[in-house]
Amino acid sequence: MKFTAFALLACAGSAAAFAPSSSRQTRSAALFMSDGNPFGGKSLEYTGGSDPNNANYVKLSSALNEADIERRKIREEAERRERAAEIRREELMEKIAYMKDMPDDKEAGTVDDFMFKEGVQDQLDKLDRELVGLVPVKSRVKEIAALLVLDKMRRKLGFETAVPSLHMSFTGAPGTGKTTVAVRMGQILAKMGYSRRGHVVLATRDDLVGQYVGHTAPKTKEMIKKAMGGLLLVDEAYYLYNAANDRDYGQESIEILLNVMENNSEDLVVAVAGYKDRMDQFFSYIPGLMSRIGNHIDFPNYQADELVKIAGVMADQLEYDIRDDAYPVFKDYIEKRMELPYFSNARTVRNAMDRARMNSAIRIFEKYAIEGKDGGECTVSDLMAITKDDFQLLVDEIDNADAEKVIFS
Repeated sequence: MKFTAFALLACAGSAAAFAPSSSRQTRSAALFMSDGNPFGGKSLEYTGGSDPNNANYVKLSSALNEADIERRKIREEAERRERAAEIRREELMEKIAYMKDMPDDKEAGTVDDFMFKEGVQDQLDKLDRELVGLVPVKSRVKEIAALLVLDKMRRKLGFETAVPSLHMSFTGAPGTGKTTVAVRMGQILAKMGYSRRGHVVLATRDDLVGQYVGHTAPKTKEMIKKAMGGLLLVDEAYYLYNAANDRDYGQESIEILLNVMENNSEDLVVAVAGYKDRMDQFFSYIPGLMSRIGNHIDFPNYQADELVKIAGVMADQLEYDIRDDAYPVFKDYIEKRMELPYFSNARTVRNAMDRARMNSAIRIFEKYAIEGKDGGECTVSDLMAITKDDFQLLVDEIDNADAEKVIFS
C-alpha cells in the first residue's frame, strides 16, 4: 500500500515537470500570433539576398506591368477608332437618307442673303473704298469670297464639302496694297467661319529665323502660335532661303511652315509676299511651297491718276481737305517722283501727305502765331486745308536737288 502511494506521488511529480508552464505558453502563443512565422521571426524572411541579379527580378516585373498598360492603351485606342468609324458610318447613312428625301427644289437661300448676313459684302465694300484701282486684285478676292459663300450654302443643305486651299501668294512692288488685302481676307475668312479670329500677323525673316543652332524652330513656332486662328503674312519670303549657303537656318523655318500649311490648314492661312521675279525664283527653289498655295494674286503698280485718288482717300480719313487747285500740283510731284529711285506707290503717297501736312502746319503757324493775322485766330477751314503751296514745296525740292545724291522719301 505504501509502495502504491509512493509510485503515484512520483508519477505526479514527473508529469508536473514535463507540463508547460504558463509563461512558456504565453511566449508560444505570442510567437504564432505575431507574424505567423514559427521558425525564428523576421530573420528568416527573404530580403533579396546579396545576389547582384536580384534587381533583374524587379525590372522584369516593371516591364511586365508596363507591357500590360501598353496593351490596354492599344486596345482602348482600337476600340475608340472602331467606335468613331461606326459613328461616321451612321452619320453617312443619315446624310444619304436626308439627301435622298430632299426635294430638288428645296430653297437654300439667295447668295445675296449670305453675302450680307455673314458680313462678307461689308468687307468687300471696305476693300473697294480703301483700295483705289487694283481691279484684278479685287476680282480675285471676290472670286475667293464667292467660293466660300457657295461652299457654306452647300454645307447648309448637307452636301459634301471640303475646306478649299486658302494659302495665298501676293506678288508686287511695295505699297501696292498687299497688307491691306491680307487684312480684309482675314476678316472675310472669320466672317465665313473659316478662321477663328481673322487677325493678321506680319512676319519677316528676322521674326522667323534664328542666329544659331536651335534658335530657329522656337522663333518660327512662336510666330505660328500668334497667328493661329487667322492669317500669317510672310513679307519678302524669299529672304528665308539662301541658295548660296547650305547651312542657312532659313531652311528649317521653311520646313516648319510647310508642315503647318499641310497639317493645320483649317486653322491657319499662310500668305507669302514679295517682288514677283524674286518670288518666282523662290518658288523654283522650294517646289513644295508652290504646290501648297492655291491662290496667286499679282498686285500691279499704280498709275499717277490712281495715286492722286489715293491721296484724296488718305486726306478724307485724316479729315483734311485738299483744295481743288492743289491736285494738279500733287500729280506733277507724283509723276516726277515715279522717275526717281525707291518709289513705293501708296507708301510714297503717304509720305508725301505727311510732308504736305507738315508744310500746312508751318504755314498756319507762321501766319497766325508769328505774323499775328486776325489776332492769331484761325478758322476750322484753315486747320483742314492743304493748299497747292504745300505740295509745291515738294515739287521744288525735286527740281532743285541732285537726284544722284539725294534720297527722297
